[in-house]
Amino acid sequence: MTIAALAFYLFAISALIGGLFTVVSRNPVHSVLWLILSFISSAGLFVLLGAEFVAMLLIIVYVGAVMVLFLFVVMMLDVDFAELKAEMAKYLPLALLIGVIIMMQFGMAYGAWESAEGAMAARGAVAPDGVTNTAAIGLLLYDKYFLLFQLAGLILLVAMMGAIMLTLRHRTDIKRQNVLQQMWRDPAKAMELKDVKPGQGL
Repeated sequence: MTIAALAFYLFAISALIGGLFTVVSRNPVHSVLWLILSFISSAGLFVLLGAEFVAMLLIIVYVGAVMVLFLFVVMMLDVDFAELKAEMAKYLPLALLIGVIIMMQFGMAYGAWESAEGAMAARGAVAPDGVTNTAAIGLLLYDKYFLLFQLAGLILLVAMMGAIMLTLRHRTDIKRQNVLQQMWRDPAKAMELKDVKPGQGL
């Protein structure tokens, strides 16, 4: 067995174990940590496939940002997970049925899957000899598909702004800071001097 095959089996088994324990773990913090292990193992598989750019994105974006955010949210929120799991238990038969249907669909798709004849030639045309995977992706995104790439970023920006506007709520019972009102205030009216005589108090 070669080193590449041994690394593949190691990363594959750890990814499957991480995914399994993410689902069955009772502690949500442990679930997040198992999911981080699964992502790192998947990144190792991408490196073995020669897609080092996707592997680094998986580690930097998902492990370094999203999973850490999930971890902080889970640790800071005071959520009664026992009550949530009790509510989820009644939906377990439906979830198992949906899972079985999805697995059957995956089996049918895998059984009918055939590799295209010109697939390897198309890969060679995208990433010619002497060009790394990251450079080939950069050439495609910023040369051939530059306009589509910029339009996709614009759509994501508009979607983010729309989500912020839809979820923004102005509550009247919260004291907010008005910068203009603070700048326009008159110092002569903002402070009042009181002549307090000794022994009388305010």
